[in-house]
Amino acid sequence: MSTSVQPMIPLATYRLQLHRGFTFADAARTVPYLKALGISDYYLSPVSKATPGSDHGYDVIDPVVVNPELGGEDGFQEFVRTVQAHGMGVVLDVVPNHMGIGKTLNRWWRDVLENGRSSRYATAFDIDWHPIKRELENKVLLPILGDQYGAVLENQEMKLVYEEGAFVLRYGDHQLPLAPKTWTRILSHHLERLVAEHERAMPVMELQSILTALKNLPGAGERNPERIAEHYRE
Repeated sequence: MSTSVQPMIPLATYRLQLHRGFTFADAARTVPYLKALGISDYYLSPVSKATPGSDHGYDVIDPVVVNPELGGEDGFQEFVRTVQAHGMGVVLDVVPNHMGIGKTLNRWWRDVLENGRSSRYATAFDIDWHPIKRELENKVLLPILGDQYGAVLENQEMKLVYEEGAFVLRYGDHQLPLAPKTWTRILSHHLERLVAEHERAMPVMELQSILTALKNLPGAGERNPERIAEHYRE
């Protein structure tokens, strides 16, 4: 005869606010004391990876990774084992309705900025892709500039850089990815002269091939799943 495991019903919870100054290891040291007080369950603040230095954990940047500043997956499992060894349980505070997007550290958000509405994560965010202002169709407007756009450009506060295999725009603490199809404007710089002087050189032929592939990528407003999958493959 099979026996079913009965769910634990919290009788008295104690909330802990976790951050880099109070980690899973610190929390584990409180277990005997709280057990003696009659606490049945720990109620933890969010444990998913948050913006570095976050003192609350609600600005999640990766919901599927345990925050390394708290001790990571190993630290969490060790804490749970300590709690369970004392006959107690754990209640987790999760925040499925919002995430942190500061400094573009959230990889889902970064993907949306790079690929627009065709991002595989586009539906995870509440974005109006068809606003009243038609110039913003299928675009994301970010209020991050400290001055008028023209003044920021004039002061050379924005910088185009190439790193880790991609072009990004740096502005202060922000590092914004460029849409892949726009790379053609960068990579085509002096292309005619390169072709004229080194037409059959392998690097030039490879550059032309890359440009052709970029031009054929699906647009930012693409919603066909097969075309989106093709975009990521390319």
